[in-house]
Amino acid sequence: MQPGKPAHQKNLDSLTDSGLVELAREGHAGAFRMIMQRHNRRLYRVARGILRDESEAEDAVQEAYVRAFTHLAGFRGDAKLSTWLTRIVMNEAMGRLRRQRPTVELTVLDAIHEQRGAEIIQFPLSGTGAEDPERAAARCEIRHLLERAVDDLPEAYRVVFVMRALEEMSVAETASYLNMKAETVKTRLHRARCLLRARLDAELASTLTEAFPFAGTRCARIADAVLARLGLQAPPRSE
Repeated sequence: MQPGKPAHQKNLDSLTDSGLVELAREGHAGAFRMIMQRHNRRLYRVARGILRDESEAEDAVQEAYVRAFTHLAGFRGDAKLSTWLTRIVMNEAMGRLRRQRPTVELTVLDAIHEQRGAEIIQFPLSGTGAEDPERAAARCEIRHLLERAVDDLPEAYRVVFVMRALEEMSVAETASYLNMKAETVKTRLHRARCLLRARLDAELASTLTEAFPFAGTRCARIADAVLARLGLQAPPRSE
């Protein structure tokens, strides 16, 4: 727990979701806030994965919370609170999506993927140690590229990908949230990765000539080191 938190906040931190629900049913504002703090990221990511719009996702999460909190009497605890909230936000987000545009039939997507073979994407992003500005900028661009690629996934695959790859939910947990078979979750995740692989291949092909840059900070650092080893004074760097 973080230092400096009020005593009542620390007490709420120690409660289970069931305990928070009991307090919330009594109108305890702090319990409502704690529930949201615990589940905000997951619900936002699920809504964002469906709607592909930050503002719409926030609105959907807010609406889902209002709906959930006004119907707490209907939460019997048969499922986890996170499962119940996730289903509510998914219904809200899907409803908004249907109002925005028609959806593509999943059978059409499946047929396309039966005709196309693709490898599962392997795209490591983790880094170790401090990064120079160039590497940090490159990683930022890669992140944006991946976010755009995920946004372009068909919704049926995108939601599974967000849950499994971003939120790192288990297959069983994802299947429970989406009310589908575990095998279906595995299949959709595989196809989402196939689509991402194809998209990234296309996006990166035009920029391969820019790969492995050696300029800026790294270039200057090497040049300075070589000159120092040669006993030469490095000239002033141009701004």
